[in-house]
Parts: sequence; C-alpha cells; structure tokens
Amino acid sequence: MLTSAILDMVGQRIEAGVTTNQINSWVHEYTVSNGAYPAPLNYRGFPKSVCTSINKVVCHGIPDETILKDGDIINVDVTCILDGFYGDASRMYLIGNVSSKAKKLVTVTKECLELGLAQVKPYAELNDIGKAIQKHAHKNNFSIVYEYGGHGTGCDFHENLFLHHYDTGRKTMILVPNMVFTIEPMINIGKPETKLLKDKWTAETIDGELSAQWEHTLRVTETGYEIFC
Repeated sequence: MLTSAILDMVGQRIEAGVTTNQINSWVHEYTVSNGAYPAPLNYRGFPKSVCTSINKVVCHGIPDETILKDGDIINVDVTCILDGFYGDASRMYLIGNVSSKAKKLVTVTKECLELGLAQVKPYAELNDIGKAIQKHAHKNNFSIVYEYGGHGTGCDFHENLFLHHYDTGRKTMILVPNMVFTIEPMINIGKPETKLLKDKWTAETIDGELSAQWEHTLRVTETGYEIFC
C-alpha cells in the first residue's frame, strides 16, 4: 500500500534539524508522483498534506517551520486516495536520544495497537478491541484519549463506524467480513484529556505530558484481519 511506502520513506529521512514543513513536502511529492492524492489536504479546511504531532500533540498537528530536535517523539499520519480508495496509517518516530519514559510510551502504544488487532475476527464485538487496549495501557500506568478514535474508511475518509479505544461498558457493533476501519490508539503519559488549539485542528494533552499514536487500516476477513496499511 502506498501509505506504508510513504511512512517508510519518512523513516529514512526524518532526523533532528528537519522541519515539519519539510515532512509535508516529502509526503505531498511522493503521494502525487505515485498517482494519488493526499486526503488531508483541504479536508474540512486542513491546510497541509499530512499531520505531524510532536511530543504533547495528540493528533492533527499542522506542519509548519517547527524544527525537530534531539529527544523529540513525533507521529506522522498519512492518508492517500489511490484509485478511489483511502489508506490511513500513522507511525511514531524517535528523534535522536529519547528519554526512557518516551521510549516506553511509544513501545506500549504500539503494543496497544497490536493487542487491538489481535481481537479482530468475524462476529467479535468492536468493543473487544477497546477492552484489550485499555487493559494494556492501564497496566503500564498510561491513560487513553477518549475524544478521538478509530473509524470506518475505504471509499471515504471517515465512514460510519467509530471505535473507542477503551471499554465502553456496553454492547457494540459486531464485526463481519469485509468491514474496513482503522485502529489508532492515542496513549498519554499523564491525564487523558486534551485541548484544541486556536487553529481548530491541533489537539494537545491538557497537562503538557507526552502522547503517542500508532495506526493501521485493516479489513475483517473470514478468519481474522488483513492490514492494508
């Protein structure tokens, strides 16, 4: 999937001294050169081709002239439209010498994604994913962002499915083959609450603590799941 290839490319180039605008340029140019369109660009007014969320930014960070520095952690969230279909995924990147607590957060967040994926199979409940993510995050004394979650995707950016990354305590949607959606847990070191900045996009942790996110787009199969990107 093109989205995964773009994230691979970013991983080969990203380092201290790079600006998030440079990342935006890399992503935009790679996307269009492969016959696709960057879905975030002009989506409900979003001005760039990718989301770049550094340290305390939970999601939807807007690329600008911010320079990455040693010790930063950053989430790069890419969505391509290719042949009419959307591929949405994100990864964390560690810049230089990262603190042990930041490394643990990034590792545990990826483990939360993997444990969520392990729950995906036909006729399981959507809430099983959230239960597994919550259990692992809380076991490691981290909190889960409640305001944002996974979503249906495929022929549109956001389709009619919403995945809470925690146990809702109620019956939820049953998974069936060929459902396509994202799992994208956002895990915080401190409090779970977020605040939206004046740009109406950038969400930060309310206490200024670090946040991390990993994301895949997947399809439910007859026996489990298939990762698209």
